[in-house]
Amino acid sequence: MPKYSIVVPFHNEEENITAMYDRLKAVMEQVGDSFELVLVDDGSSDRSYKLLEEIAAVDSRVLVVKLRRNFGQTSALAAGFDHAQGDFILAMDGDLQHDPAEIPNFLEKLEEGYDVVSGWRKERIDNFVMRRFPSRCANWLMAKLSGVDIHDFGTTFKAYRREVIHNVPLYGEMHRFIPALAAWYGASICEIPIKNVNRLKGKSHYGIGRTFRVFFDLLTIRFLLKYMTRPLHFFGVFGALGMLFGTMIAFALGVLKIFTHQHVMDQHGPWFVIAGVLILGGIQMLAIGLLGELQVRHYHTNSQRAPYTIDRLVRLRTPGEPSILHD
Repeated sequence: MPKYSIVVPFHNEEENITAMYDRLKAVMEQVGDSFELVLVDDGSSDRSYKLLEEIAAVDSRVLVVKLRRNFGQTSALAAGFDHAQGDFILAMDGDLQHDPAEIPNFLEKLEEGYDVVSGWRKERIDNFVMRRFPSRCANWLMAKLSGVDIHDFGTTFKAYRREVIHNVPLYGEMHRFIPALAAWYGASICEIPIKNVNRLKGKSHYGIGRTFRVFFDLLTIRFLLKYMTRPLHFFGVFGALGMLFGTMIAFALGVLKIFTHQHVMDQHGPWFVIAGVLILGGIQMLAIGLLGELQVRHYHTNSQRAPYTIDRLVRLRTPGEPSILHD
């Protein structure tokens, strides 16, 4: 079992793959401990997979994971994490904008006892309007909403302990929120400065559109961090308020009808509709909250009864291995 696993997703990076592998191998061989390189082809349409396949054919420390189509960076990282066997797992981009020479700095922090080590592009050199300013705003919001005080959520260059990263569910664009999700599980997090290197070859896959999508993910992460185990506290507040105001309006309309004999539907028709919508909407929000609570309870309740019965276990064993035959 290797001590370190380096996970690198690639998508149409044929011009950078060989150089990336050579630099990674040189750095990790200098580190001295056992390692593996988990290289993920995220549905590339160029020669990326062919080059990865050639590398795996000559180096047994390389594992190539090929995805059927382009699932996105988060899914590619998840595939790499699932197949990584090291005690410490480091992730980085495959476009050489992350310098492999900085890997020992991450590993040193992990050895000190931190669970997550995040890279910080302290001196950024990319476009201010299209990249730096939107990224700064997004990172500030992420830090405030998640409660994790780091400066750079967006970079992939991070290192993790195996037991931590395997507890973090990854989907959508959630890879940038790994520190926040890991902190929810009680992980210790630190941040180290890294170089921000310009891409020398190939075409960037990042754009202003990805930054805007982050703001929608922020809503998701805020809900997950605060209400993941108690969804009724979120939906129940809106449901109770809706039912309260709806009932108050309906009661007022009822008083007018009884004591003043007004034609409520003719004179106060819109308020009658508003009251009905608020009451029904409140009931629906409460129902959603209760269903969420049932889902959470189901998730945290372990079933003690298996859907089968075992008579015996039989396995082919090698000489010297104790038998596991059970009656």
